Amino acid sequence: MAYASAYQTYIPLPSGLGGEDDGHEAHLSLVPIHIVTHASQLPIEFLSPSPEKQLVVGFDCEGVDLCRYGTLCIMQLAFSDAIYLIDAIQGGEKLMKACKRALESNFITKVIHDCKRDSEALYFQYGIKLHNVVDTQIAYYLIEEQHGQTRAPDDYISFVGLLADPRYCGISYTEKKEVRVLLKQDPKFWTRRPLSESMVRTATDDVRFLLYIFYKMMEKLNERSLWQLAVRGALYCRCFCYTDNEYADWPSIPIIPDYLTVEESSPEQEILSVLNIPPGKMGLVIGKKGASILSIKNSCNAEILIGGEKGPPDKVFIIGPVKQVRKAEAIIRGRM
Repeated sequence: MAYASAYQTYIPLPSGLGGEDDGHEAHLSLVPIHIVTHASQLPIEFLSPSPEKQLVVGFDCEGVDLCRYGTLCIMQLAFSDAIYLIDAIQGGEKLMKACKRALESNFITKVIHDCKRDSEALYFQYGIKLHNVVDTQIAYYLIEEQHGQTRAPDDYISFVGLLADPRYCGISYTEKKEVRVLLKQDPKFWTRRPLSESMVRTATDDVRFLLYIFYKMMEKLNERSLWQLAVRGALYCRCFCYTDNEYADWPSIPIIPDYLTVEESSPEQEILSVLNIPPGKMGLVIGKKGASILSIKNSCNAEILIGGEKGPPDKVFIIGPVKQVRKAEAIIRGRM
């Protein structure tokens, strides 16, 4: 089956990539956009990952109420020479399952902004355990921490905000606001077929800058932050994917490497804890207008996530260094 090449777009790449430049400037490369409905339309090196041909791809998903119960409609992949829009509606489970090896592979790095709900949708809808991600939302704050900046609880950099930051891209993404309006008017927007030009453009724009941002961030992250990025990415991928087997079938979390344990202040291993909240008690944890959970977050150097309306509604997920996670657990149990 031939590629669908009706669309093209420009993607930015560091000018020094693979050359002798310093990598701080960008060049624009015109690449085709392929709408994929069959696995044969995808690059073989993606479908059959190998250590000899390791890849870095921009990655995102679009859907209706994207989570375990929603509908994943499109999965986007940005390569340096093409963008692929994988149509989960037209291609169905067979196409998505063909991507399973790549999405779970150590040999393909998936660059994504906020992986949690994408991972949840992939896991519960297709049995795919998203692995080996570089989450640009996590990386952004690790770089900030390296420069002495602290993040307030619930202060998350949006993808629009990241694109606007001149250190990483410095562009205005006004189309994102337009699509949000469309989604409110038509919640089934991403299920419509054939894909409209607006849908193709929006899905493409959500990934076409990710490789450029990735290389800019890699220049800034130190060895400690790179390890934390790998660990937190793995923990964020699995946090909303909780089942009764307690992640027994998921890849192991990266341990602290030897070169970091020789430091005077070696990092503490980071973990994910899942607390079951008894019926009727979640309100005590959250508090009036979120005051209680905000207070807990301010008391602990840990990420505290609640499934909310998208679920699971009876669990609290805590990610961070072991001591801080245990502290958060104790406070939450006390509130109950």
